[in-house]
Amino acid sequence: MSKPVQDADTGAGPFTVRRYYIDIARPKLPATELMSQIQAHPEKFSPDLLADFAKEKGAAHHLQEGDEYHIKILGPWNGSVRVTEVAAQHFELCTLEGHPEAGTIRFSLRQLPEKADTLRFEIRSRARSRDGLVAFAYSTLGVGKQVQEQTWVTFCQRVAEASGGEPLGPVQVDTTEEDESGKQHEHHERR
Repeated sequence: MSKPVQDADTGAGPFTVRRYYIDIARPKLPATELMSQIQAHPEKFSPDLLADFAKEKGAAHHLQEGDEYHIKILGPWNGSVRVTEVAAQHFELCTLEGHPEAGTIRFSLRQLPEKADTLRFEIRSRARSRDGLVAFAYSTLGVGKQVQEQTWVTFCQRVAEASGGEPLGPVQVDTTEEDESGKQHEHHERR
């Protein structure tokens, strides 16, 4: 039986929006073909030692709404996600009950309008910790944050590699926190 969705409203602490993105010049693959590869094999883009994507529900090498993955992330950060949206240039996952975070994560590829022949691959999550203990371990102690960040930075780098194009600089990492009142605090890094 499928676990219920654990959306951001059920979590604790601030809502955190994280963006990891890389711009790729002169990719050899069109965006739709590259996204098709990512959707078929997300496990190939994540670092083996840090995160393991295991499909629990749905056909192998194919992504569709309702599919479920169990993601084992180094440390106590294991959890399941469900595919909620699939399109030619993006897909979205939501966390399921028991995942350390409550929210969604979206993987997308798009042509940059101001730069011909340049794609942007972006991973954008909007989530909050499942509960106060997870929030404390993640934010205050920093446990999990580095592993999660390294997982998605590596994912971006591997997408750039698979594209056959040239990355235009390092992976960019943006974090925006919103407290319950909606007030935002931003943070930007290059990896």
